Parts: sequence; C-alpha cells; structure tokens
Amino acid sequence: MDPLTQGVLGASLPQASSAGRYAASAGLLGFLAGMAADLDVLIRSATDPLLFLEYHRQFTHSLVFIPFGGLICALILHYVIGRRRGLSFRQSWLFCTLGYATHALLDACTTYGTMLFWPFSEQRIAWNTISIIDPLFTIPVLVAVILAGRRRRPLYARLALLWAVGYMALGLSQRNEAMAMGYALAAQRGHTPVRLEAKPSFANILVWKIVYETDDRFYVDAVRARLGPQVFAGDSVQKLVIDRDMPWLDRDSQQARDIERFRWFSDGYIARDPLYANRVIDIRYSIIPNEVAPLWSIELRPEATLEEHAAYRVHRDTGEGRAALMWGMVTGG
Repeated sequence: MDPLTQGVLGASLPQASSAGRYAASAGLLGFLAGMAADLDVLIRSATDPLLFLEYHRQFTHSLVFIPFGGLICALILHYVIGRRRGLSFRQSWLFCTLGYATHALLDACTTYGTMLFWPFSEQRIAWNTISIIDPLFTIPVLVAVILAGRRRRPLYARLALLWAVGYMALGLSQRNEAMAMGYALAAQRGHTPVRLEAKPSFANILVWKIVYETDDRFYVDAVRARLGPQVFAGDSVQKLVIDRDMPWLDRDSQQARDIERFRWFSDGYIARDPLYANRVIDIRYSIIPNEVAPLWSIELRPEATLEEHAAYRVHRDTGEGRAALMWGMVTGG
C-alpha cells in the first residue's frame, strides 16, 4: 500500500489498544512504525537492476520479523519521541510493534505479493482485495486516527479498524464476484483456464482486471462487479517461450537467469512485449485493466555479454483520454 495508508493503519492499532491519555503518542509511534517495513526499497544494486524485486516485501514483511521490526523502531523512536512524551521503553516497544504488525498484513491484501512466511517459504502472498491506493479505504481511517489522537478517545481508532476489516471483506466479496464473471467469460469463449485471477483496478474495488491462462496464451479483460455488472473485453498475448521468442539468448547468460527471476516475481505471468521484441513484460498490471500494457518489464540486449544483467523498465502511460476511459469503466459509462 501507499505510505500514508500504511501509516494511518499502523497508528490505529496501538491507539485502539491504548489508554486515552496515550492515544496521540501511540498513534504517532504506530504511524511511523507502520511505514518502516518499506525501507527495504533501499536494498538496491547499481549493477543488478532486479535485486530490489527480490528484497522488497521479503524479510522486513515476514510475520516472524514483526517483534524485531518493532524493537528496531522502538530503539530509535523511543529516544526521539517516546521518552519526551513520558512513555516507558516498554510502552514505546509495544506501540511500535503493533504499528509494525499491520504493515505486512495490509500489503498481503494487495496484488503485488508479500513473503509473509519467509524464511520458511518464498511464496508471495497476494489476497487481491484492494488496490495499492484506495482513497475510500484510507480517508476514513485517517480521519478516525486524527480524532482519536486529538480527543484522546481510542474508540475512534477502534472504529477505524472496524472500517478497515469491513472494507477488506467487501473487497473479498467483490473479488469473488469478479472471478465468477471471469470464468463465465472464459466459458463463453470455449476456454477452460489453467488459472484465473481477479485484481482490483487502480483506486477502487468496483472494476477488476481479469487475467487467465490457457495452454499457450494469457487473456486480459476487465469486469465491473455488481452495481451494474459489465464486461470490458480486452486483449490476449502468447505466453513467453524463449526458444521461439528469443532464439538468440544464451541459456547460460545472466540475462537468461534474469528472465527466471522476473518469472518468479511475476508468478509466471510473463510474455514478450507485442510492441518491443526484446522486452519481457509482467501482464498482471496495467493502467487500463483490459489492456496488455505493462507497468514494468525487463529489456534484454542480443549484444550483451554473458555477465550483463537485463535492464528493468517502468512504464507509466497516462496519456490523454486514459483517465476518462478508466472513469467510464468505474461509472459504467
């Protein structure tokens, strides 16, 4: 999730469990600790562009790391904030740990994938119930956290948690409805999907991206679940076959190994870019949910040495008319 959402949800749990006089301090410590796990984005390499993909949402987001993450935050924040506000170290540690604990679970509700069970498993957990940015989720929690701190009433924070759980339950229901619509669409085409996923589109839980896999292709569509159900038929693309799509690639090269790393990160949803022959794309994400227009990819070079890495590319095509097109899907226009 975005840092603000991580912070306000991180603030709500220690606030909800604190005495009224500590609500502001608990909220401040929880807010900062709730964002701290994403400091793993600083783990990067100047020579290996894909290194951050392996470490983002890895050990800092593991359930077993929560007490250690809370302790690290407390060791810093107690002497900067907690002690000045009259808290004992034990209180600061508790508030920081509760705030830190919300981070990974909230991330797992998104679609990116979070290694909750590291180091026992490197499976990326993604429950696909909310977009990485959703103002309808964040704003009520933010207002409640501010009220809890200003009025010293943990009740507001408890209401924030109730809203968060209820919104996630609604997102789960919407996801299941979107998946049912996706299976029905595949059946209309005579397809029996090898697997099918529904992911919320940007900033809402009304329009969902449907991605399903057959023996040789990926199909990408969008559906508007409930409140005027609608299908927005999309595109399809062949699954990546290296021998066919990139016959020049040496299987012992670093670029070949980078494809496999990218395949792991993308949960196998990779294809050759229809527009750029030397790019491998993650088809799970796009600005417009029924398009094969990736948000990120890796780019290979036939002339690269055996030791050279593939380049990591980020794509943000927000050209004219795309916002209106997305809004039309949300409103059913």
